[in-house]
Amino acid sequence: MAGKKHSSLDKVLGRLDQLDEANLHNLVQRLVRERAMLEAVFNTLQEGVLVIDAAGVIEYANESAARLIGLTEPTAGETLWRLVPGLRDSLETGAADTPLVTREFELAYPSPRVVRLYMVPFGETGGDDRRHVIILSDITAEKKSTAELIENEKISSILLLAAGVAHELGNPLNSLTIHLQLIDRKMKKLKASKETRSLEDSIKICRDEVTRLDGIIKNFLEAIRPRPPNLTEVHLPEVIGEVLSFQAKELEDRGITVDGEPPPGTPVIMADRDQLKQVFFNLIKNAMEAMQPGGRLSLKVRTDDDSVYVAIADTGSGIKAEDLAKLFQPYHTTKVSGHGLGLMIVQRIMRDHGGHVGIESKDGVGTVVTLQFPQKHRRVRMLAGGN
Repeated sequence: MAGKKHSSLDKVLGRLDQLDEANLHNLVQRLVRERAMLEAVFNTLQEGVLVIDAAGVIEYANESAARLIGLTEPTAGETLWRLVPGLRDSLETGAADTPLVTREFELAYPSPRVVRLYMVPFGETGGDDRRHVIILSDITAEKKSTAELIENEKISSILLLAAGVAHELGNPLNSLTIHLQLIDRKMKKLKASKETRSLEDSIKICRDEVTRLDGIIKNFLEAIRPRPPNLTEVHLPEVIGEVLSFQAKELEDRGITVDGEPPPGTPVIMADRDQLKQVFFNLIKNAMEAMQPGGRLSLKVRTDDDSVYVAIADTGSGIKAEDLAKLFQPYHTTKVSGHGLGLMIVQRIMRDHGGHVGIESKDGVGTVVTLQFPQKHRRVRMLAGGN
């Protein structure tokens, strides 16, 4: 059986007691250089590398690990359990026969992220001197991509189903329209009387309802299958003003006050005007329905170097914490008569515009929806750079 290979450094260390002062000095210098080289190698890794003792005290952390877990001083002897609460029970490093461990967990500090942990015993595994090596990988982007893929597949299946249902509803509506027209023509050939006039009124009501249903189906299909945005220069305060003007009567009937003035010189964005109207219409409608008479709707516009933000706040009933995570899921609604597609449509339109939508809410206090749009120069840079 072949023996272990030994480096020249191992051989020198093996006869340490035979070295004079000069050779000891050279050895120390060599060890310092090798340590610095290993430190440089470990700090180039994207993965975080930790070494912890039996109590979870961090004996070593490379720069990536320090960034991931918010460790400002890797040599300060911090305890891993304090930095990542709840991990101790999961890893159970107190057991002498700790096997290889893999875990995925979420970190809220220093920034929200998902981390994959891989831990193996290191060196002696018995007694109080046992150590473990932990490899940390940031898989936030991977998880996000997977979640978006699942969401897109779910939405695609819903769209196919909705299109099929709309088509099936369209056929009988067309048939009803044709037969109502035939009945109407025959009625006109009959001698006018009180009974025929009553029937004509009923036929007109039926035709109007068929037309209304047909319009609902067409609008529904346009809503859940938004066309690619026709990007033109758009001034957001103008679009918001047009939507508020359209909804002014309903706002007045509900006794809701609207406030908020856009700052002067609000920059233009590249957007599809009609699709933006749909976004604001849906969000303002949601806010109205969440408030009692006397409520207040606030629309505030602000900007930074790259984006324009619109915050839509209401003083309504708010959203329960357990419902917040489900708001963008299709057919999830907290309304008795809601269809659960409004926010899904808003999110899709915002994504198509390179923007983001965020929601903050407190049950019984109100809700704030924040829309973030890239400014025109940022949009051009995004398209040119392909990111």
